[in-house]
Order: sequence, then C-alpha cells, then structure tokens
Amino acid sequence: MSALFQPFTLRDVTIPNRVWMPPMCQYSAAPDGPSAGAPNDWHFAHYAARAAGGTGLIIVEASAVSPEGRISPYDLGIWNDTQVEAFRRITRFLTSQGTVPGIQLAHAGRKASTDQPWKGGAPIGPDAYGWQPLGPSPLPFAEGHPVPAELTVAEIREIVGQFADAARRALDAGFEIAEIHGAHGYLINEFLSPHSNHRTDAYGGSYENRTRLALEVVDAVREVWPEDKPLFFRISATDWLEEDGWTADDTVRFAGQLKEHGVDLLDVSTGGNASGVRIPVEPGYQVPFAARVKAETTLPVAAVGLITDTVQAEKIVANGEADAVLLGRELLRNPSFARLAARTLGADVHVPDQYHRSV
Repeated sequence: MSALFQPFTLRDVTIPNRVWMPPMCQYSAAPDGPSAGAPNDWHFAHYAARAAGGTGLIIVEASAVSPEGRISPYDLGIWNDTQVEAFRRITRFLTSQGTVPGIQLAHAGRKASTDQPWKGGAPIGPDAYGWQPLGPSPLPFAEGHPVPAELTVAEIREIVGQFADAARRALDAGFEIAEIHGAHGYLINEFLSPHSNHRTDAYGGSYENRTRLALEVVDAVREVWPEDKPLFFRISATDWLEEDGWTADDTVRFAGQLKEHGVDLLDVSTGGNASGVRIPVEPGYQVPFAARVKAETTLPVAAVGLITDTVQAEKIVANGEADAVLLGRELLRNPSFARLAARTLGADVHVPDQYHRSV
C-alpha cells in the first residue's frame, strides 16, 4: 500500500493524499487599479490544472496581507473583498475536484517592491509601481537593494492585525487551510533571524524577542481561523550562515512553540534571508531539516526541495521523514504528477470524468 496516497487528517480536514503543491508566485496579477492583487484567468487555469491532475492539497501562492506586503506589484493579495470574490472561483473548482484549497498569507518585508523575475527581479521605484519596503531594521537585503524603513512598534501591531484580517478573508473565500509565511527572507523570517534583525526593543535581540512577531501573528490568525481548520507555518530551517543566523536548532525549538500556539503543520524550507550564501543544492537537500523536526518534536511536517520523482516522494513519506511532500518545480512541469505517480504505485487518485480515457 502506497504511503504517498494515504489520506492525511488535520483537525476536521482530510487531505486525500500526500502529494501537495507549495506556494509558487506567478507574478501575474494586475499591479494597480480595482483588480490589483486579485487572481485572474491565468491563476484559475494554473491551479485548476493541478487539481484536475490529482494534487491532494494546493496552497495558493503568497498572498499579501497589505499592498506594501507584496514581493512585486504583480503579486496576489488578500487585503480587500474584491480579491476574496476572485479567489472564490478558484476554491470552488479545487473543492469540486477533491483537492483541499489552502492559501499562504504573507508580507515581503525588506524584499518587497521588486520586478517580475523574468525581467530580472531587481528593486523598482514608484515609476514602475514600486514603493518603500519595510523591515525590522534598516538593513538592505543585498547590494543594490534599498534600505527598508524600520518598523515602529505601532506599525508591527498593525501588521499583526493585517494577518488576522487576511485570515478572515481567506475563510470567506473558501480556503480550508491557511499558511503563515515565515520563510525565505520575508518579513517574519527577517524578525526571526539575528542576521536581519538588529533591533534593541521587545522585537529584537534575544531568541524570545525575535520570535515575538511570529507568535503574535500565529495567535492573531488562530483566534479568527476556525478551530476545525488547520493552520500551517512555513519556515526557513536555516539561513545557511556559519554564524549570526537562524539555525536548525532554532527551528526545532520553535516548532514546539508553534504547536503550543495552535499550528498544525510545519512546512520546512530553507534559505532566502541572506544573499550570497552557498547552498548545497541536490535532490531532496532540504528533507533532512523536515526529518529532524519530525523526529524531535510532535509537530507534523511537510518536506520540500527538489523532490522530483515518484520513488523519491514515496520513500520520504514511507520512511517517516515527513508526513507529506510539496512538489514545486515538478508540478510546474507536470500538472498531473499525482495521477501518474498513483498509476506507478498502484494507488487510487481522483480522476475527472472527462479524463476517463487516461485511467
């Protein structure tokens, strides 16, 4: 019996298999006007194809809790009701295919206001729909990036409220799972790491202070997110720095706290907060970080990072290294990965009636 195609239940939500789609920005929303940040036909077709392909859970790309929380002007957002209505079209279709719809709630922090990646992804100014990035400290992400405006305590509290408001809208939009983005060098990750957080107030310095924002966001979201629905947290398990960075030890310690605050699963990635670091990229290179959290805590985990074939994915789940796998680039290449993997493993997966010839 395939481990990859066993259902997985968190709270009252059952995900039909362990083949999941992580958040992957499409940089394809309108940059301004009444439809700014709202999903459009591209987003619908993109996610619908993966649902028809049998993916058990789709976590919609980083959706900003405020306009200035976008990575680029072309990112999705969930700060207004126009966006909610547009998301409903997607969640209805995903649900109709047996796929659980999830959404990642995000704030880009100092890495905000950049161009689309295929145009170079460089920082942009007001003449290209850009704005002033925000951060825990006035430290630019990399050479050529602007110095972010240091957030005041009042502004930090406002952002915590924005995450809660976004969670309410996500629920209204039909999402079953919410994920808080605490990885890849974006705002929450910036507060967690001493590499990017040089504050001397209650939000900086000690481990307890640096984790304060993340836990306040979790508490605020959990307060409005229904008890019967799961809450995920995405983390960069390491900054890949030899010193003065967030570490795997920190991640294990923090995982236990996240569970105490109502997080149901840790989505384990790495990196993104320090420029120019060397990352030993190879198939499954981030899986050991997820496996360590699973071995040393009681918090369920999902693994991500160059997981590209059926046998590899099956072994990760069957060996107990993770409870599920998140396939990013492979699902971009092959929207029907789950259906093909099920056929290889002799397992059952949802197939649309219209695709009956492919069974």
